[in-house]
Amino acid sequence: MDLRIFTEPQQGATYDTLLTVAKATEDLGYDAFFRSDHYLRMGSSDGLPGPTDAWVTLAGLARETKRIRLGTLMTAGTFRLPGVLAIQVAQVDQMSGGRVELGLGAGWFEEEHTAYGIPFPKEKFGRLEEQLAIVTGLWETPVGKTFDYDGTYYQLSESPALPKPAQTKVPVLIGGHGATRTPRLAARYADEFNMPFASIEDSERQFGRVRAAAQQTGRRADDIVYSNALVACVGKDDAEVARRAAAIGREVDDLKANGLAGSPAEVADKIGRYAEIGARRIYLQMLDLDDLDHLELISSTVAPQLAQG
Repeated sequence: MDLRIFTEPQQGATYDTLLTVAKATEDLGYDAFFRSDHYLRMGSSDGLPGPTDAWVTLAGLARETKRIRLGTLMTAGTFRLPGVLAIQVAQVDQMSGGRVELGLGAGWFEEEHTAYGIPFPKEKFGRLEEQLAIVTGLWETPVGKTFDYDGTYYQLSESPALPKPAQTKVPVLIGGHGATRTPRLAARYADEFNMPFASIEDSERQFGRVRAAAQQTGRRADDIVYSNALVACVGKDDAEVARRAAAIGREVDDLKANGLAGSPAEVADKIGRYAEIGARRIYLQMLDLDDLDHLELISSTVAPQLAQG
């Protein structure tokens, strides 16, 4: 089971804070550092000192880390034109020596679009499908050839399809709860399918839909990596769990029901149950980015139990 660190910087984090967390992620043996792609805080957080851009952040981290994978859950398709996004991701992949992964979603948070003057189109899923076709098509076009695309929302003509990523294939992540269109899109484009903040039962049902959609396209279902993103709140004892829950404004019972909360043994057991339904990777949503001891505790007490299992 891969354990990855997943951050929500729109709630309030500087680049230096994210760099500190990313370096701890690398030093403590985690597989990857991922971040959200939002420009406006959610809930009661004041969001200070303000948002950081996902791909600007990852470009910096690409030069200041050596091993960990870097990516987004999920880049908002509404924020970037697909041709520009293909260039950005390819460049960051080059800067990292081939460690980037692209999570791409339709975008959903209308308020942040209003706050920063970003158009929020009514039809987002159709745009997402075209974006995936364009980004992957640009990367797959042989050097010296051109790429053309004539879609409903985007048109490209005689694109040189440059630059190319360092990796032969940048892993593409698609996720979500949609019962029909999302599995079909994942079957066509995803190297990884992520189920965010979902129960074991709902995850198993959605993984099954993606597997079925993959098989219908003639693709092996196991060619796709299945993963979950879940908020983490782990403590050596009940008091430490309660303290960490209070620090992020959550109730322990809610976190235990809907996330990964409790003692290291409890959390390892629950991760094991996600593994039983096919999850191979867990994104640990860390909401208190100043609590590096939390990362160390999970690395030293939860990860070893998963390795033994």
